[in-house]
Amino acid sequence: MTRDHPKLVVVGHGAAGLAAALSAAETARSRGLPIEITLLEKSREAEAGGNTRWSPSYMRLDAPDRLGLGFEDDMQKASGGLADPDYFRALAENAVRTIGWLQSHGVEFVIPVYYLSAGPARIQPVGGGSAIVEKLRDAAKRAGVKVRYETAVNGLVMVEGRRVRGVETQSSDGVTATLDADAVILASGGFQGNAAMMSKHFGSGAKTLKLISPATRFNTGDGIRMAMDQGARASGDWNGMHIEPVDPRSKHSAPVVLVYPYGIVVDRDGRRFFDEGGGLVHETWEVLARDIHFGRPKNIAYAILDSSLFEVEGHERAIRSEVPPYQSETLEGLATQIGIPAGSLRETVDTFNAAASGDAARFDATRCDGVAAAGALNPPKSNWARAISRPPYLAYPLVGAVAYTFGGLATNERAEVLSGQAPMPGLYAAGETTGHFYRTAPNAVAVLRALVFGKLRDAKLSVSCRPGNIENELGRNNDNGIRK
Repeated sequence: MTRDHPKLVVVGHGAAGLAAALSAAETARSRGLPIEITLLEKSREAEAGGNTRWSPSYMRLDAPDRLGLGFEDDMQKASGGLADPDYFRALAENAVRTIGWLQSHGVEFVIPVYYLSAGPARIQPVGGGSAIVEKLRDAAKRAGVKVRYETAVNGLVMVEGRRVRGVETQSSDGVTATLDADAVILASGGFQGNAAMMSKHFGSGAKTLKLISPATRFNTGDGIRMAMDQGARASGDWNGMHIEPVDPRSKHSAPVVLVYPYGIVVDRDGRRFFDEGGGLVHETWEVLARDIHFGRPKNIAYAILDSSLFEVEGHERAIRSEVPPYQSETLEGLATQIGIPAGSLRETVDTFNAAASGDAARFDATRCDGVAAAGALNPPKSNWARAISRPPYLAYPLVGAVAYTFGGLATNERAEVLSGQAPMPGLYAAGETTGHFYRTAPNAVAVLRALVFGKLRDAKLSVSCRPGNIENELGRNNDNGIRK
């Protein structure tokens, strides 16, 4: 296709889409290359930003200018060896320069104290994910990117050789249109907001799964579906999702309650079902939250603690619910408040306390401390096993809330969407639309990978142009370090 200048369409207004649109505009401007860039977003402007807008956006770097040792090995470990090594090598090689690019647009970073427990080092943007969205959105608009809100994309328009020619759009008033494009970048998130897709891959119980943030409902798998309709290959764990335990009473976004390792978790019958100390909180929260929703009566459980929680320095960081816990001077009174059998709760706590009579003086909330409760206790508790015996007793209700799904499009290290092993000309994807996670979400990587692969420049302007093409021009000099 030959035009006066090429046209790029970006679908999605989160970290990946904004990084894609802005970096494409900057590349074109720096080289005097004409290009028309349109970013399409199905939500209203006030709601735009996807999961990024509501995320704390922790990123797995030791510092803004330094990636930690063993990053790629950690990605393989999290995936059980199923992760694409080329993809995560590209992520590692481009992480620091992508953070520097964000800083050049006014995004500031700090090294936060992450909840309570230790783990890999992380950095965080000041203002969380909303700061990323606001800074990149404003810069993109200044750079000439056309942003169209309340515009859904329902399909890809293709020509011979599975090359992208455009997208089919639908505005909020129902008007449909075709928007021409020489290249399309899909950055519209996973499918956690699509009840039919969730039921297909996770069972009928997924229909009632709570969404972790207000914007999560817009992630309905559109980009995944439309690309697969055109022959794109699937990738990632289609039975996997990042899901967290939250307080269902809260009106906040992502109101996680992550102090459960320091007490016990019981179901509606007042019985334990989970090793609360099986690992650091980011190593156990997905298993717990998924078990609560798909395996527990009424899809709810309760974290039971006592006043010793208040002695854990910084415990407030691990509770993002604004609603205070249920509280009582007796276990029986606490059971009445949360509606579970008092006798069962008393028996469960007494059994746990008898098994947790070891050296509680070694208790350390910041690491796996080895203070265990085992013996006849089933399931055992591997760490942080202190008796629950000091009133007032506390209870937080817990339900599972899904943040994003793992199944998505197969892409290579240049963010090109693959059909079989071959790239689909002109079609790219980044962020949760792609399927590179298996088993569990590697901690503090989701937003980072969205930004890195959104920004890859040779995945932006690989489009035909008269009389030569921009693909050849940019392929010779890609400052993100990726070569064709």
